[in-house]
Amino acid sequence: MAKVLAAPAMPGPGAVTPSRTAGLTRRFWRSRKAALGAVLLAVMAGAALLSPVASPYPPTRPSPEDVFAPPGPRHWMGTDEIGRDVFSRVLAGARISLAAGLAASTLTLAGGVVLGLVSGYRGGWVDTVVMRSVDVMLAVPTLLFALAIAAALGSALSNVVLAVGIASVPRFTRFVRGCVLAARENVYVEAARAGGCSEARVAVRHILPNIYGPALILGTLNVGVAILTAATLSFLGMGAQPPTPEWGLILAQGRDYLQNAWWISTFPGVAIALTVLAVNLVGDGLHDALDPRLRL
Repeated sequence: MAKVLAAPAMPGPGAVTPSRTAGLTRRFWRSRKAALGAVLLAVMAGAALLSPVASPYPPTRPSPEDVFAPPGPRHWMGTDEIGRDVFSRVLAGARISLAAGLAASTLTLAGGVVLGLVSGYRGGWVDTVVMRSVDVMLAVPTLLFALAIAAALGSALSNVVLAVGIASVPRFTRFVRGCVLAARENVYVEAARAGGCSEARVAVRHILPNIYGPALILGTLNVGVAILTAATLSFLGMGAQPPTPEWGLILAQGRDYLQNAWWISTFPGVAIALTVLAVNLVGDGLHDALDPRLRL
């Protein structure tokens, strides 16, 4: 009697396979805005990685003789109210803020993909419970939701990462669920079921790879949102605590001196804006590279 073989994993139209990597890379770098975003992001990442050796001064060491020194040859971005070098603090803040944004986005991606995949594929009461819970959380603005979680957990950078990551999960879950609902009706999913694949195998091996592209795009864009939200919470006093050189905290510490020492808040603000802009440009570039409708 012939042995029934399980259907192999079949990449759908949205899957990113190794054979398509070169084409995706070419399409990505063909976009000027994507290339600009990638270069800006690489500069920020390089500054974050090299900050321990590239900082001309210790970012937390005060220097009373250099209080409120304006930008110049000695201090490129000036000094703050206790003489700390703003350039060194911005470099150190790049390491902290980028790490916080990536960690929060990873948490969001993991939670959103798992909940969205289970909800969209299983359907029934599971879908109802997950979606009604998501609807309740979506009724609260993301920043307010993150602020409430951070307040409950306590003022610390690690708690901000958890708060930002959890607060963004509902929107990501709804997005992934929509992708799963569309993917599970495709022919290759029906073929996998007919070939004897288990429900778990169909979900993980056939549906999940084909929502990779949209999830990657949204996850990339969410990094910028996470960095901005984490900086906002630190600005409000719920995140990093002094003397940590985190961008949002530096902004908060310099707001009382904007008239006489504008550079304390301006340079970390510019760093946040450039980083979020770079992430958004990279996300748009990934969208253009992965969207099959734009390949003609």
